[in-house]
Formats: sequence, structure tokens, C-alpha cells
Amino acid sequence: MKALTLSLALAAGLLLQAPASADTLLVDRVKAETQAMPARGQSMAQVEASFGAPERKHAAIAGPGDSKHNPPITRWDYAGFSVYFEHSHVIDAVAAKANPNEIGPKPVQ
Repeated sequence: MKALTLSLALAAGLLLQAPASADTLLVDRVKAETQAMPARGQSMAQVEASFGAPERKHAAIAGPGDSKHNPPITRWDYAGFSVYFEHSHVIDAVAAKANPNEIGPKPVQ
């Protein structure tokens, strides 16, 4: 028992001396960068005036039926984020991963 206690104390001491390291999570980076992205409700013209022309503009996609229940959604891609529009106003801006190995949130299942 004394040997087990000594081993645990030694292991705890070694762990306390180990250098701390942490990964930057996508969620944490996004929180820090949200001020540099378009705000919900801005028009396409306001976004383009503030952030310049996007690298790519995707064609609008609408669901089946009338546009009231399935409005057209357009996506503009910038270097660090994508902006989603419903009709001509921002509904969301999403940060791109900094690199393929960046850790993001677990997908909802």
C-alpha cells in the first residue's frame, strides 16, 4: 500500500511539472473573430461596401414551392468566412477553418 501511495505521489508530481499545451478550438477562434464578419440583417450592398467583393458568389438556391416558405439562399465566400443571405439580407456568417486539422465542434447527430 505504501508503494502504491508513493507511486501515485510521484506520478502526480511529474504531471504538475509537465508543460501545459492546448489546442485552439474552432469555436474559440470564431468567438474572437465574429466582430470581423458581417452582422445579421445587413444588405448585400452593405456587406460588399464593408468587406469588398467576395472571392466567389454562389447562385441563389430556393426550396420547392413558394418563396415565402422556401426563400432563396445565396452564399458569398470570402478568404476567412462565408456569408449566407436570405433574399438580399445576411442571415449568418460562418468562419472557415484556419487549416484542415483545426478542431471543430462535434456534429449534431
